[in-house]
Amino acid sequence: MPAICKDSDLQEGQSRGFELDGHSFFIVRQQGTLYAYRNHCPHLGVNLEWMPDQFLDSDGRLIQCAMHGALFLIESGYCVSGPCTGQSLTPLPCEVRDDDIWIEL
Repeated sequence: MPAICKDSDLQEGQSRGFELDGHSFFIVRQQGTLYAYRNHCPHLGVNLEWMPDQFLDSDGRLIQCAMHGALFLIESGYCVSGPCTGQSLTPLPCEVRDDDIWIEL
């Protein structure tokens, strides 16, 4: 489980993408909790972001696929709108230790 960034580098309501050892993933902080997912849309298999570190819709309430607009719940990765409705993003375990965010790939 490698450390990927400082906990203080990810503010409330922000998302951030990472590439590590051939894996693409992102983290979102919502209401003080970290959520990590593989950066892979279940519909087309493409990366989700439309710009670097931009994984959320305009309201910052849902994860949005830039390719076709599918919307996913931040808390579970479950798709609530779009061509992959009913499918989910792949979650990754993460935790904060000594102001570092650690991820399990």
